[in-house]
Amino acid sequence: MDKPRIYVDFNEMVTGNIVLLSKDDTKSDSNGNIITFYEGMSVSIYSDDEEDGKPDNLIADGTVIKYNLHKQKYWNHVKWCCKIDENGIRHESDIKI
Repeated sequence: MDKPRIYVDFNEMVTGNIVLLSKDDTKSDSNGNIITFYEGMSVSIYSDDEEDGKPDNLIADGTVIKYNLHKQKYWNHVKWCCKIDENGIRHESDIKI
């Protein structure tokens, strides 16, 4: 990866640009560092994916937000979400030169 990123599941999109991030205040990044979340924090995220049978992670950058999920039956335990920036979700290979 181009930098340490936090794992998310892009199948858990709340809206077109908001994805579930964590139910806890901390989570490990791809290098094993413990990241402590706060509102407005910039984050880099990823999810495993493949292209033509080869690993090619989906990646995005965004901002940590609290999003009211209390009425969502399966997501009401989630505390933090990520609002993905204008670059959206892309394959890691799309940014390599």
